[in-house]
Amino acid sequence: MPPHAAEPPHATPAGSPAGRVPGGAAHDERLWPGPLGWFLAVAGAGLLAIAFVPVHPGLAAGVGAVALAGTLTFAVLSSPRVRVQDGELTAGRARIPLALLGDARALDRDETRAALGPGLDARAYVCLRAWAGTAVRVEVRDPQDPTPYWLVSTRRPAELAAALGGAGHALGG
Repeated sequence: MPPHAAEPPHATPAGSPAGRVPGGAAHDERLWPGPLGWFLAVAGAGLLAIAFVPVHPGLAAGVGAVALAGTLTFAVLSSPRVRVQDGELTAGRARIPLALLGDARALDRDETRAALGPGLDARAYVCLRAWAGTAVRVEVRDPQDPTPYWLVSTRRPAELAAALGGAGHALGG
């Protein structure tokens, strides 16, 4: 098992790349659902409550409240954090030292779609959220790790690529 998969990294570079955000991180982003996702969570709970009104209005209110709490909790728990801080990249629950990473490239929507379709290597680590249509592809240079690259969803691909030390490129071209 690669050293970065389960335990803390043993050798990380001192400090993080330039372009820090508050809190000492070079990049910090939570991949929250978009407005449609939040609306669907509330609408689904509302529809479930309406279905129980003929049984008992109090039961309908209780079922609706539980369903709303459940869907909102699921939305929060399924929203990974993407962070570059203290010499490592964190994407969801996975972490890897920046010293083990190669080139980082920002991908626009079309490039992300191609990278997830015909261009996807089955060995790649993918932290994907459909509501974040862009991503960053970063090469892994760890000889002990069979993972060739990470593909990480982000709403700010140029910023993430820059935080990883990649030049990125102008999106859309």
